[in-house]
Amino acid sequence: MKKQILMLAMLMAVSPCFATETNDGHYEYLFEEKNATDNQVLIKADSNVMQEGNGIRIAFEKKFKSEKAKPGEEVNFIIKESIYTKEGTLIIPAESKINAKVIKIEKQRVPNKNARVYFRFDTLTTPDGTVYEMSATPNTKDGSLKEGPWMTAGKVAAYTVGLGAVGAGAGAGFAFIPNPTNLGAGFAIGIPVGAGVGLIAGLITPGLKYHAKAGEEIVILLSGDLQLNKQKEVLIPESASDEDEADDEIIEEEDD
Repeated sequence: MKKQILMLAMLMAVSPCFATETNDGHYEYLFEEKNATDNQVLIKADSNVMQEGNGIRIAFEKKFKSEKAKPGEEVNFIIKESIYTKEGTLIIPAESKINAKVIKIEKQRVPNKNARVYFRFDTLTTPDGTVYEMSATPNTKDGSLKEGPWMTAGKVAAYTVGLGAVGAGAGAGFAFIPNPTNLGAGFAIGIPVGAGVGLIAGLITPGLKYHAKAGEEIVILLSGDLQLNKQKEVLIPESASDEDEADDEIIEEEDD
């Protein structure tokens, strides 16, 4: 009896790794993205259906700057690597493109509030030219894209270090005028004062704009089921992809 219970528990523990049969087909499982609420794909005879809550990793096709974007603007993303189920079924081929529209931009504000950009992801185009309607949002708490906490901390640190150095210079200058021997005391006073002013300035100034480089990845979550035709892997010649990368580099240099 104990052996039977143990075997049943083991099967329940590993069952997500195996296809589950239904009347319409069977379920297979994607490799999980962080915070995704589902990883199931319904495999039908003529199509595959990614369930609502699945995560898709995509990348900006071109660099993006929040201060230059406007609501209604279209932004293109690309899927760099093919998406397969754990069982080996191809769901979305590499080089598929996702179209999004900017629906809202919140500019950076005081004190230290970063800009936020809201997107609506509405279509997916596979390499064979087939367009699928979809609905998805960024995999973030509020559904927006913004600079992360490390970038914000770096900005505050830059203010602190920069004005700390200014304070050190000022303290040394004031100490040197009446008596060069007071240089150490000048540093001791100037550095903390400058650093303190820098910390305050970093916290009360406007936050960061949202910038993304070409190829920078994000994860989006499906807010509805996505039904796709059966897919075949499309091989892209290396020479062609190399030329595209070179063209992108030239365009980026011109933009800069």
